[in-house]
Amino acid sequence: MASRDGGPSLGAMFGAGRAETFMGLPRWDGGPAPAVLLGADGCTPYPSVGFYCAGGPAAIRAAASAFALAHHNWNFDLGRPAFGARLPADGGDIPVDPSRPEENRRAIRDRVAAVIAQGAVPVLVGGDDSLPIPMLQALDGPLCVLQIDAHIDWRRDVEGERWGLSSTMRRASEMGQVERIVQVGARGIGSARPADVEDARRWGARLVPATDPDPVESALAQIPPGARIAVCLDWDGLDPSIMPAVIGRSAGGLSYADLLDLLTGAAGRGRIVAFAATEFMPSRDIDGQGATLAAQALIAVLGLLCA
Repeated sequence: MASRDGGPSLGAMFGAGRAETFMGLPRWDGGPAPAVLLGADGCTPYPSVGFYCAGGPAAIRAAASAFALAHHNWNFDLGRPAFGARLPADGGDIPVDPSRPEENRRAIRDRVAAVIAQGAVPVLVGGDDSLPIPMLQALDGPLCVLQIDAHIDWRRDVEGERWGLSSTMRRASEMGQVERIVQVGARGIGSARPADVEDARRWGARLVPATDPDPVESALAQIPPGARIAVCLDWDGLDPSIMPAVIGRSAGGLSYADLLDLLTGAAGRGRIVAFAATEFMPSRDIDGQGATLAAQALIAVLGLLCA
């Protein structure tokens, strides 16, 4: 596999070629699996931007090709082999159409439900930040939602759309199965108005800004022991110096080590029952840096879920 600039790559050195699935994992056949990765280019777009993250799942899969021969290699991010005897699977991309948002939500909800029915953990890769809404709808309660994001997403609506990316956590708060929302990484100026922040706090959302002296420990302390956790990771929760492939770059985000500590800490406090990674914008990437980070992070996530 050549690097993005056409030169040699580390994966090529060890014999890896471009894989059709994430990391060359087996395709999901609809049966039992520890975890199943699903892609979607979008869900409920705003008229002003459309599916601006289209191609995100494909770019991340391409970056993961470099690790296609490393399923049982040592993963220093986890301190153990990447996967055990049972490999996660790749369920491919869910067909979506920017002109049919209601059908998109139904298709995502149904595919996530099918994964859960087989005892697997859904790992939904996007695509914009409206994707987690149908994922959360497909889950049983009680749920603790852990959002990692530069924005709190508590708008009632934007451009008349209630199900879009800036309303994800407000819609989550309206779901009966969601008992707690922990939000970490907010910073700078986003779309939230003072009334949105007040509504979030009134509902009981635990808001941990990126400027907190220890945002990781502060967020983990808000997760009840034994909780069933749905993680909603927006890539702009990370600092743009390491994750440039987002529409809303904002300085002061979490580091990669912070992300790992959050995810391993959450898995230690409870059980991750669903995971969404959204807001990857290929046109904003720089030399594949963001896609490579996303692939590495998702490999760690899948390793946690397959432990």
